[in-house]
Amino acid sequence: MKKEDILRRVGNVQQIAYARRVTYDEGRSTGMRAVEVKNGPLRFVTMLDKALDICEMEYKGLQINFLSKPGLMGRNPYDTHGAEAQRSIMGGLFFTCGFENICAPYTGPDGREYPMHGRMRTTPAEHVCADSAWDGDDYVVTVRGEMREAELFGENLVLRRTITTRLGESSIRVADEITNEAFRPEPVMLMYHCNMGWPFLSENSRLLLPTKKVTPRDGVSAACADTWDIMGPPKDNKPENVFLHELASAGDGETFAAVVNDERKLALVLEFNTEQFPFFMQWKSEGSGDYVLGLEPSNSSVYGRSYHEKAGTLHFLAPQTVEKKQLTFRIAEGKQAIEALENRRGSLLGL
Repeated sequence: MKKEDILRRVGNVQQIAYARRVTYDEGRSTGMRAVEVKNGPLRFVTMLDKALDICEMEYKGLQINFLSKPGLMGRNPYDTHGAEAQRSIMGGLFFTCGFENICAPYTGPDGREYPMHGRMRTTPAEHVCADSAWDGDDYVVTVRGEMREAELFGENLVLRRTITTRLGESSIRVADEITNEAFRPEPVMLMYHCNMGWPFLSENSRLLLPTKKVTPRDGVSAACADTWDIMGPPKDNKPENVFLHELASAGDGETFAAVVNDERKLALVLEFNTEQFPFFMQWKSEGSGDYVLGLEPSNSSVYGRSYHEKAGTLHFLAPQTVEKKQLTFRIAEGKQAIEALENRRGSLLGL
């Protein structure tokens, strides 16, 4: 629909789309600043105090993402202290893992400690801009800001993030630029920890993935390898599973992952490039109270920093250089849209 046609039907465009700053005022989330974004049937919240990560996503009122037991919260003194991160990891649509480490906490040979999933996820944003404006016939909502991971005599890495959504398109585009503003090469490990939850995620859900090879992380996961792509009902105290996937992609590296709820005829699609994210992991938990499916495009392995140090494959960013990453979340709705995803998977796999 053209701009003129929309304006005939609304008094104020905020009736259907907006970026609205909010501050939370209860419990662990007290004082946390965020931007609530509305785009037609799509609603999401990006946290200014936590790397502009998206903590909530709804589509037509249906909750898409997982929220862990601690719930919404701002920064805490234990955010980045070893495994204590599990007391502050909220889930959300995604949280940013890195830059010095991803996955399990690690103590290096020199005694230096690297916390679980790194420090970026708790880094507050600066130079924040939240804007909603017409671009021709497109109404575009944009949130952008800058996060810095830095230490005296240490690293100086800057993440500039831009989150964009357009009225009429049920999608969210996350575009990141990582700059090494120091004068030495710096390790940059980066993983987007994307988390789906109930009621979108249920025993009617499955993972649609163009995977060429599936490798369980451990023996517990190996015992569940035959059902990696489907969700069962919650089971009390069932341990988590993690699988590593080798994905097929198009000639330009483009690929996708989709969580499909067949009963609702609804899918959440992640679009990304394997050249930017050569690793892809799946986190699956059917444990009661921890019912979640995590999708993890990454430039590093789930085995973390120690694995890459030992293999000599730790990724470095040269001084005064920039890397760009892009991840898109998209809603696909209806039988034909889901069939198109299945056909795309088959095409990528040469089936």
